[in-house]
Amino acid sequence: MASKGAGMAFSRKSYGLTSDAEKSRVTGIVHEKLLDDYLHRIFSSTGRAPMAATSRKLLNFQNLPEHLDQLLHVDEEAEEEEESQGQVEGRLGPSTVVLDHTGGFEGLLLVDDDLLGVIGHSNFGTIRSTTCVYKGKWVYEVLISSQGLMQIGWCTINCRFNQEEGVGDTHNSYAYDGNRVRKWNVTTTNYGKAWAAGDIVSCLIDLDEGTLSFCLTPSDPPFCSRNGVSLGTAFENLSRGLGMAYFPAISLSFKESVAFNFGSRPLRYPVVGYRPLQDPPSADLVRAQELLGCFQAVLSVELDPVQGRLVEKESSEWQLQGQPTVLLTLAHIFHRFAPLLRKVYLVEAVLMSFLLGVVEAGTPAQAQSVVHQVLDLLWLFMEDYEVQDCLKQLMMSLLRLYRFSPIVPDLALQIRYLRLTIAILSHEKSRKFLLSHVLFDVLRSVVFFYIKSPLRVEEAGLQELIPTTWWPHRSSREGKESKEVKDETSEERLRRRAYERGCQRLKKRIEVVEELQVQILKLLLNNQDDNGGEASRYIFLTKFRKFLQENASSRGNMPMLCPPEYMVCFLHRLISALRYYWDEYKASNPRATFSEEAYIPPQVFYNGKVDYFDLQRLGGLLSHLRKTLKDDLASKANILIDPLELQAATMDDLDEDEEPAPAAAQRPMQALAMGGALPLPRPSWLSSPTLGRANRFLSTAAVSLMTPRRPLSTSEKVKVRTLSAEQRTREDIEGSQWNEGLLVGRPPEEPEQPLTENSLLEVLDGAIMMYNLSVHQQLGKMVGVSDDVNEYAMALRDTEDKLRRCPKRRKDILAELTKSQKVFSEKLDHLSRRLAWVHATVYSQEKMQDIYWLLRVCLRTIEHGDRTGPLFAFMPEFYLSVAINSYSALKNYFGPVHSMEELPGYEETLTRLAAILAKHFADTRIVGTDIRDSLMQALASYVCYPNSLRAVERIPEEQRIAMVRSLLAPYEQRPWAQTNWILVRLWRGCGFGYRYTRLPHLLKTKPEDANLPSLQKPCPSTLLQQHMADLLREGPDVAPSFLNSVLNQLNWAFSEFIGMIQEIQQAAERLERNFVDSRQLKVCATCFDLSVSLLRVLEMTITLVPEIFLDWAQPTSEMLLRRLAQLLNQVLNRVTAERNLFDRVVTLRLPGLESVDHYPILVAVTGILVRLLVHGPASGTERATSVLLADPCFQLRSICYLLGQPEPPTPGTALPAPDQKRFSLQSYTDYISVEELAQVEQMLAHLTSASAQAAAASLPTSEEDLCPICYAHPISAVFQPCGHKSCKACINQHLMNNKDCFFCKATIVSVEDWDKAASASATSSAA
Repeated sequence: MASKGAGMAFSRKSYGLTSDAEKSRVTGIVHEKLLDDYLHRIFSSTGRAPMAATSRKLLNFQNLPEHLDQLLHVDEEAEEEEESQGQVEGRLGPSTVVLDHTGGFEGLLLVDDDLLGVIGHSNFGTIRSTTCVYKGKWVYEVLISSQGLMQIGWCTINCRFNQEEGVGDTHNSYAYDGNRVRKWNVTTTNYGKAWAAGDIVSCLIDLDEGTLSFCLTPSDPPFCSRNGVSLGTAFENLSRGLGMAYFPAISLSFKESVAFNFGSRPLRYPVVGYRPLQDPPSADLVRAQELLGCFQAVLSVELDPVQGRLVEKESSEWQLQGQPTVLLTLAHIFHRFAPLLRKVYLVEAVLMSFLLGVVEAGTPAQAQSVVHQVLDLLWLFMEDYEVQDCLKQLMMSLLRLYRFSPIVPDLALQIRYLRLTIAILSHEKSRKFLLSHVLFDVLRSVVFFYIKSPLRVEEAGLQELIPTTWWPHRSSREGKESKEVKDETSEERLRRRAYERGCQRLKKRIEVVEELQVQILKLLLNNQDDNGGEASRYIFLTKFRKFLQENASSRGNMPMLCPPEYMVCFLHRLISALRYYWDEYKASNPRATFSEEAYIPPQVFYNGKVDYFDLQRLGGLLSHLRKTLKDDLASKANILIDPLELQAATMDDLDEDEEPAPAAAQRPMQALAMGGALPLPRPSWLSSPTLGRANRFLSTAAVSLMTPRRPLSTSEKVKVRTLSAEQRTREDIEGSQWNEGLLVGRPPEEPEQPLTENSLLEVLDGAIMMYNLSVHQQLGKMVGVSDDVNEYAMALRDTEDKLRRCPKRRKDILAELTKSQKVFSEKLDHLSRRLAWVHATVYSQEKMQDIYWLLRVCLRTIEHGDRTGPLFAFMPEFYLSVAINSYSALKNYFGPVHSMEELPGYEETLTRLAAILAKHFADTRIVGTDIRDSLMQALASYVCYPNSLRAVERIPEEQRIAMVRSLLAPYEQRPWAQTNWILVRLWRGCGFGYRYTRLPHLLKTKPEDANLPSLQKPCPSTLLQQHMADLLREGPDVAPSFLNSVLNQLNWAFSEFIGMIQEIQQAAERLERNFVDSRQLKVCATCFDLSVSLLRVLEMTITLVPEIFLDWAQPTSEMLLRRLAQLLNQVLNRVTAERNLFDRVVTLRLPGLESVDHYPILVAVTGILVRLLVHGPASGTERATSVLLADPCFQLRSICYLLGQPEPPTPGTALPAPDQKRFSLQSYTDYISVEELAQVEQMLAHLTSASAQAAAASLPTSEEDLCPICYAHPISAVFQPCGHKSCKACINQHLMNNKDCFFCKATIVSVEDWDKAASASATSSAA
């Protein structure tokens, strides 16, 4: 370390001084004349002309300090002014201006650690600065981080605010609100322009004239403007005089955030005549600029001691060669420069400007060379703490400039800042320091990988890049198969091609920025720079894991989360860098795999080497899995759990669950509860250390390892330490000769050869976790831009159609329509350009391939994990979630520009995902309710689309049969609605009148989302139907248990529906005004939909396996048929009764009950009846007819209702024409075929005839002979041994769930047939 002073000695290197001419070539010792020329060349003032050699004083290292003092001398007035900044006239308060977090606030706020950034944490919090002004002209800047509700301006100390009233809502407070585009001072009026995230608002106050103004960007002084349009004076005649002083202040709503600049950094847009609240360090700024000039001179001059002359050099060619003259010169410079480079203002104004100039002046290689030289010299001549402070301030300034730089057509500003970032991070020592202490701990470094979307396309230059706009006529997300082809006109074709060319130009410019961002991550993932310390990649892994933990544990606490739009960009850049290093490793290690075949080995999930925090595993809690599966861990993975450490870890988890919050976090949260504005450390994404709890390695416990090749004796067992993420070394991750690192505990199913470097596996695991945390959600959110385009395009077409149809004499209507047409066209121009940006940054082909790669990685990981048997339960749930969600994103979010069908291996991937869903939706190893529901819903959606349904049919037959077997399991004690929905989708398109996509009465209404699975065209699967039929015939218990549960659920669902519509009807008939709860309406509609779907499953079952109901040789057939007839009659009677409850509720057409109508439920019932009474064999038809007519609820009028007839027709006469005002299946000729109508008429004729015959042949039955349970059928069974009696239907149904007698609760041993006449004769014979 160099000591500072005139007589300087270097501890880093010993320099021998000699006058030997030969040694001068090596050591660089120069003679007096050359030294004088060199020092005068270096230390000449930047503002003066160089002095002649004859008139200047001879310079050497003895008198150089005195010369430097003169060179850096600043006027005494300026020095005194800088020393007395706190006493400037017109200003009161500390010279360092920050936000007043101790007393000048109202509400809950999170304040940055530098007291300049603030986040709203309550309804409408307010905070002011520590300094006020009462005279003169003053300005401060506010960097807008979010564009929500905020009021920025000035207030006096007497202003009182609350959660409803903020700055501008009281007297003597004034504010500008760019969200609502208004100004506020008790009252409000329109003012200014709308702001957006990334804008800089300048707040100016002139207390000499009593005026106040605001601006977003600079224009002609003294006012600021936005896009060249002055915002003008906002307020005049401000109150001035004794006791009137104004503080900068802001009120902001929940989650909104800003950063203030009172002058601690150079103002981005200074205004002539206006002074920042915090004075700049003017004297130090002059000194720093002089010293920078000296430093630049050193880099541009080289000594030639042999020739005795100075040689001009390019800075990029200059090299530090150990010459004592140069070293001593630099030591003198940095002795004075180093303290200045710790100040934020000087770093940004001097060092940052110099480095940016270097980047702009040369090629990237030249710029990198110069920056490396500069950083080498900083580390050589400055103390470590000085360099660290300088680098920290440099990176903070660089990130701030990148984040808030405006979008320009060529993205030149972003490229400029990223190139400098790359140059700095290319320096190994600086990179490691920044990684260890700054990038993830202090900075919101993920910002470097984000390309912000321009909300105002004109400012981004998109109008020049994309002069011609175009938008698709209709967007479809289902791929090529379901796209509607529409002929283009030649004009539309030209517009589309011009638009696509513009999009390609934009994409190429964005790709330049993305490539630079990937270069940054490649530097951070470098694992070859382990000279004198840990490689960058392992430092990055530690910080990256903590970053994931912070975001995983803070879900739902929005101010603590990294914004999802940042996560999306970070993920794509990380994938690019990861795959680069993965394939690079494969090139040098042939036994490794390509990134295209990547997956996470299953041992990573159970060996405790990777921390998964509190994230749920498929099998439940980790501590529970380690207890229950310890034998499997020992046998399959050769891992033995230490009982003592396992018990300690379990108790620690229990203690943590009981605590409301970690002790370290309790104090800030208590202060928040009291309404304090906290100077809290910011989360990493807001430039601060994490607020989360300390990293706990929950997923580790002490383990003993055995080699998989042979059993080890007790003495050979090796204890593995449990390490936190911060304690791990390269060996702990990558392994060594006897240590497999992350891959310890390899199961026998896994190959021995390594996939890649273990550290890359952990990066990949983190990337998958990132997708699960917020990336998928953001991908879905950005689809809104495309939806907006579709809506406006539809509105524009409707308007143009109205213009064509409008009579020319109606000029008033024509004018309004023309005006609307112009508004829609302008909005579409804006949205189509913004859509081009979104497609280039979020939905491009390359981004789609990244998500597809993640999907395939997850599929392979799940497949490999599944092979480990019970150890599969250790896998984190998010792997299955990412597999499901990434497929959904590829199918729904990237169209219509890109189709998933174009991706390589699309069919194979679809089949593999189908196999996973089919196997694991009922996997007993998965216990989490949420993930089981997700799997069920994913499978239900999967069978709705032709391509994915065909994929299900392509999986191995045994897997298909196992899937159908799980679907046919009894519905009780499990979520059955989604299971039933899957079965319905397999049948839809085959049932009676069941070929519709949307219900007939909803065709004229616009669906909320035409891409919903329920709105897809029918695509039945005869193959899976056949499997279902085979399984129902397979055993004596499969069909009865399944159908009994279906009938139970149908009874429940329809009864609930009827009860709810009764409540709705009663509410609608009340005279007083009241509203039906929307949730009740939704539940009511859901019960109706469930009833319809259960009826369709019954229809499918009867069609596929009619003998289950009609073959009475089977013991349960008669009972099932009677229960079915009973439910069908109940449904028909409720729906078809004249002026009944159902009719009245349907007529109301309440929002939320759109799906409730006669058609869906009546055609489902009709389909069942037709299958029983028309399609069945003669014996089956006779049995079904007798059971249906025997049910006391049967009414022939309900069957007539289906064809629009009020009364049954006379036998032998033709059916009359249906009444147009009544419901009739004959009115739905587009949905019901002629053959199906004929079958209904045949069924009606059959029932009419059979009903007449039954009425003629029936004998009156006394009440004593009726079943005492249902009073609908004669007594036909007697229970043994108690002797009580009922009908067979009642007792059979009862015995399916209970073995106790209805009456005496005795256990029923057997049930025997009972006939009254036979019993009477037997009794008389016995007598």
